[in-house]
Amino acid sequence: MDGALKLALAHGYSRTTMDDIARAAEMSRPALYLLFRNKVEIYREIARTVMRHSIDAARDAIASEGSFTERLGSAIDAAVFSSLCRFTESPHGGELLDMKASLAGDLIENWCRELSDLFADAIRAEAAANGIDLEAAGLCPQGMANMLMDGLEGMKTRLTDIEAQKKAACGLVRVIALALRA
Repeated sequence: MDGALKLALAHGYSRTTMDDIARAAEMSRPALYLLFRNKVEIYREIARTVMRHSIDAARDAIASEGSFTERLGSAIDAAVFSSLCRFTESPHGGELLDMKASLAGDLIENWCRELSDLFADAIRAEAAANGIDLEAAGLCPQGMANMLMDGLEGMKTRLTDIEAQKKAACGLVRVIALALRA
């Protein structure tokens, strides 16, 4: 998978062949076809692996020491920004990211749901630790997590610079943290 990702980032998805991937994996093309029927399956496995790693990193950040703001900010950085760096810094990363919806839309939907659930659990725990009754304020942890996810998605559309996106995400995290203080 790592060899296939490196090739796609360096040369682009369309210019990377199954033969190229087999050579990078130091296996024969027929052996590669025993594992994957085509490049789409390989792309999906790469996407699945990257997303799984980002969720694990976010989970670790949420469970780490520090304030809620620091932990949630670190989780977002680990899950979203750090995961995307490898793609945004390569000549063909944009091509791979543009194809994500058509080749792995279902995986992305599941990743977003899992990340939102992780954020909701963190929000729920922080509200309980601070004695905040979110329901009394007309809020719920899942709704706040969904707003966070929507905000992050909107930032990608509005802000092209990754540093500006990170700064905006920090602001959104601070707003959520303020809502969770007594």
